[in-house]
Amino acid sequence: MSSLEIVKQYYAAFNDQNWDGMLALLHSDVRHEPNQGDARIGIEKFKEFLQTMDTSYEETLTDMVFFAEPSDKKVAVEFTVNGIYKQGEEGLPEAKGQTYVLPAAAFVEITNEKISRVTTYYNLPLWISLVS
Repeated sequence: MSSLEIVKQYYAAFNDQNWDGMLALLHSDVRHEPNQGDARIGIEKFKEFLQTMDTSYEETLTDMVFFAEPSDKKVAVEFTVNGIYKQGEEGLPEAKGQTYVLPAAAFVEITNEKISRVTTYYNLPLWISLVS
């Protein structure tokens, strides 16, 4: 399976809230680099991240555009995050079910047909203004 196909499956699983499907596509030593904060290393840390996301946010990604490079090791994806802020997190505004639409992008690396790195970028000050 190509890296592009793997990444498309990963984001389809995200939109379906199929967390087990997402996890099945990850390398055991996956490096998750969030927009803010320290990198998370390993599937267990990624599971914790998914639990927080599932509790605090309901998100669907649309307008997805995928870019694959010739070595078939890296894929970039641009998308729009359509979300509901369900439960507040420390240091962020109070959650009251606010909706938001936010542009974002991710860079994904593949090792041995598994996702070994996910780096996500979005404009946090814009998100804060949308939910405040």
